[in-house]
Amino acid sequence: MTTIYGISNCDTVKKALKWLDAAGLDYRFHDFRKDGLDEARVRVWVDELGWEKILNRRSTTWRALVESVRNEMDNARAVSEIMNAPTLIKRPLLDTGDARYVGFSAKMYEDVFG
Repeated sequence: MTTIYGISNCDTVKKALKWLDAAGLDYRFHDFRKDGLDEARVRVWVDELGWEKILNRRSTTWRALVESVRNEMDNARAVSEIMNAPTLIKRPLLDTGDARYVGFSAKMYEDVFG
């Protein structure tokens, strides 16, 4: 089953959910603020996609990090920081079961779901 990860009040997540609904696709929404995150899953995401793609470096959460932490970011540190502040994740994160995608655009979702 397709799972979309994000937070319910995120406008980009809302657009993605609306797109999935309009396409009539089955999915499960996982709000990582309410439902939490599993460290092993986050580690898989970061290892697969790289911290550069997973972390939202335009977010206030990123800008709130100490500069030395931002400058020395790597996959291991990214996992640790995400577990401390899940809103660092660029949203939404779409997990089709076979692949993971970060962010939303109608074109990307059309490509993913055919």
